[in-house]
Amino acid sequence: MAGGQVSAAGLTGNVAIWSWNTGASSLKAVIPGFNAGEPDVAVTMEDLNSDQIFEKVQASCAAGGVGLPDIVSLQGAQAKSIFSQYPDCFVDLRALGYTDEVQSGFPEFKRAELEANGVPYAMPWDTGPVVVFYRRDFYEEAGVDPATIKTWDDFIAAGLKVAEANPGVVMTQGNLNGDSEWFNMIANEQGCGYFSPDGQSISITQPGCVAALDALKSMVDAGVLTAAAWDEKLQSIKAGTVASQVYGGWYEGGIRSAAPEQSGEWGVYEMPSLTADGRHAANLGGSALAIPSASANKEAAYGYLTYALGTNAGQVTMLKEFGLVPSLISALDDPYVSQGQEYWGGQAVWSDILATLPRIVPNTTTAFQNDAESVYRATQTRYLNGEFPDAKTALDDAANQIAGASGLPIAP
Repeated sequence: MAGGQVSAAGLTGNVAIWSWNTGASSLKAVIPGFNAGEPDVAVTMEDLNSDQIFEKVQASCAAGGVGLPDIVSLQGAQAKSIFSQYPDCFVDLRALGYTDEVQSGFPEFKRAELEANGVPYAMPWDTGPVVVFYRRDFYEEAGVDPATIKTWDDFIAAGLKVAEANPGVVMTQGNLNGDSEWFNMIANEQGCGYFSPDGQSISITQPGCVAALDALKSMVDAGVLTAAAWDEKLQSIKAGTVASQVYGGWYEGGIRSAAPEQSGEWGVYEMPSLTADGRHAANLGGSALAIPSASANKEAAYGYLTYALGTNAGQVTMLKEFGLVPSLISALDDPYVSQGQEYWGGQAVWSDILATLPRIVPNTTTAFQNDAESVYRATQTRYLNGEFPDAKTALDDAANQIAGASGLPIAP
């Protein structure tokens, strides 16, 4: 079915969905297309924030699935934790028609994070290929050509020039006190994560992760990366006080929404790497849709999933309307993807963003993902505050804590 239209299956009944903000709006946007083939299915949406959904899903699964809707949205990084803890709470999608052929329509790195013990419990929705969104005018004022920024050291040097040439403007921002976004982006680019590829050991002390934390601190120490939470970043974009944001491709819609009056002033380039010939690709974020075992209308729920996520029509609708980056590989060939976008100065940003997908390394998550995240974030704050002599010592400390929480060994 990947890339095609869903054939009318005579589905009926109601399908209730939990999702959040832009995601909820995107899923609503594909309902007319779905109903064109399945007019007798009524799809309704409850808009909750992602933390609420995660907490409600955990509580409901612990209670046997009571109170769950027909479809739930899940952050990709949280999915394996839930599926590992509550394998009976969600449907094995293979039972509803999610064959090997259908699964092959999605990238390996997306499929891997949605399986537990080899069972696919969710269908990939959007992805987060990382790029640098940048203000063309600020870079030009500093005489900086983004094509010359190949390494994180280049990024630092460019950031110093940009700040000097544009008083009151910082090169980029990160939620340094409440998130692991920067570490996760650079670590994934270097093929490293909290856990080894087989999920059987802790790998946060490996060279790629140490180098990622080193790069992060170098940017902070140089003053080109300053602390800002989600809302503060959007305010900085609107106010014209930040020159770049390094994020998953889904942030494209956030910038357009925050500053529509800045149309034509923004562009996109590949993320830097540790070396000029490095990978220049990573994933941050992305979501999936799963069907709870308690759903009374599993077939209609799967029919909606198949249209929304498994057809070019569904995926490209969400890309056009809300900037959600498709996971469906065939959607990348849609003519819209190669079109120049007015807001982005005529740049075909979706071609540039999606071209990085084949280079992204899968990031292994486990049932202990949330424990690892909490430990790392606290360690990051302490390291940036000078409590560790170097990145390796900081991550050794984090690894010991994760080992204590998970019982997993630390990889040599």
